[in-house]
Amino acid sequence: LSRGLGDVYKRQIYVQRFNKNNERIQTLKVPIAYGPKEKFLTRLAQDPNLDQDVALSLPRIGFEMIGINYASNRKLPSTQKNVKVSSTDNTNYTTQYRPVPYDIQFQMSFFVKNADDGTQILEQILPYFQPEWTNNIKLIPEMDLTYDVPCVLNDVTVEDTYEGSFDTRRALIWNLNFTMKGYIFGPIGCLLYTSPSPRDRQKSRM
Repeated sequence: LSRGLGDVYKRQIYVQRFNKNNERIQTLKVPIAYGPKEKFLTRLAQDPNLDQDVALSLPRIGFEMIGINYASNRKLPSTQKNVKVSSTDNTNYTTQYRPVPYDIQFQMSFFVKNADDGTQILEQILPYFQPEWTNNIKLIPEMDLTYDVPCVLNDVTVEDTYEGSFDTRRALIWNLNFTMKGYIFGPIGCLLYTSPSPRDRQKSRM
């Protein structure tokens, strides 16, 4: 599920830079990575001018899972199973109990040098959510199980962590909080179907 959320944006978010004549002079692809916001803030604090050999370039997007709650309103019958018949042997069955629904909370944060970069990124994300966006994800490839997984945008906040002297680096951070309506699956089992013998068929008729 985390990878599904990250895949939404990793090829689509760009920031454009313009000169004073409103001519585009640069287009930057914004990288996205799984990781807590504090990790990126620490990198910025250690390298405020971004002049180390391995620097943290801006803008940048990070996201992380911050919570998980059982979703009783989406509960499925616990005794039912999903069944997949083998493509090579129709007497072999792969089975798995129905998944357990959970609401998974994610926070996506993007770090920018200025307000214009932040609003450009925001304008490329918000139109997908009204207030939810649904992604079709193959959750269990072994069972060929594909689910429509809604992701709800809960709120958007902005932080300006500028403190100190005029030469202190400013960190402008946008935070987007999501709830993904996902599922957790149990183990996969196997069954072997055997046809009843003629004697068993005769007994069943008696």
